[in-house]
Amino acid sequence: MTHGNAPLRRAFTIVELLVVVTVIAILIAVLLPGLRSASGMARSTACTSNLRQISIACEAYVSSNGAMPAAVLYVLDTGVVRTIAWDFEQRAGAVTPGPLWDYTDTPLAVQQCPDFEGASTFGADPYTGYNYNTSYLGHEGTYPTVDANGNALDGWRTARMGVPATAIRDPAGTAVFGDGGWRGGANKFMRAPMNRAEGDLGLVAAGTQAFRHWGGCTCCAHLDGHISTYADPQSSPSISPTMATWVMGFPDNGFLSSNDAAYGGD
Repeated sequence: MTHGNAPLRRAFTIVELLVVVTVIAILIAVLLPGLRSASGMARSTACTSNLRQISIACEAYVSSNGAMPAAVLYVLDTGVVRTIAWDFEQRAGAVTPGPLWDYTDTPLAVQQCPDFEGASTFGADPYTGYNYNTSYLGHEGTYPTVDANGNALDGWRTARMGVPATAIRDPAGTAVFGDGGWRGGANKFMRAPMNRAEGDLGLVAAGTQAFRHWGGCTCCAHLDGHISTYADPQSSPSISPTMATWVMGFPDNGFLSSNDAAYGGD
């Protein structure tokens, strides 16, 4: 039918519009999981790249200094405590590059896990998401104290020394850096589950790994330099169910093994 010289255009019916909307909704439902999966896998890949760079930086540090970096030391600096962690230093709230930064080409990028958004739970460090094997490999200092003669004891003088990397029997199975996580957010210090170094189960339960990547995985750099993922968070016989829930945040966070085998112990 025409009106004058122009043909009349037939409008879409409500049924036809509903069909189109339904088809679009079905396509979105089909494609969205794939897009999310691709995005999640990309972030996981970026995380493994970060951990590889941190691992290479650690190897360079060992070559230059003859030992693994300290996990954390506390030093009195003109009456103010300076915190020297493995990834950053802090004095009076000001954060500056730490021991491994000098050996990393892009430290601001590699120190942040792409799948973690949240505040640091250790000091004012703005870069979060990764932790370092403190139970076995990282030397750990205590807060400065004073001896009987009034002399300050700080830094290396109060440090519990880690196991030399050369003394680790299974470098390929020993975690060095990984996705740190506990119920309160991220953590900087990876703890082994059997509580052989810390003497504090609360500290151990807060030093677990975050299984936050796509598919419920956590990424880990090992002492021999290779990067792998774990998908089975473990608790420990030494951690009570209550502590596992309210400190670890299990099973979103957990250990790499139920004993110390994945950390350099038995």
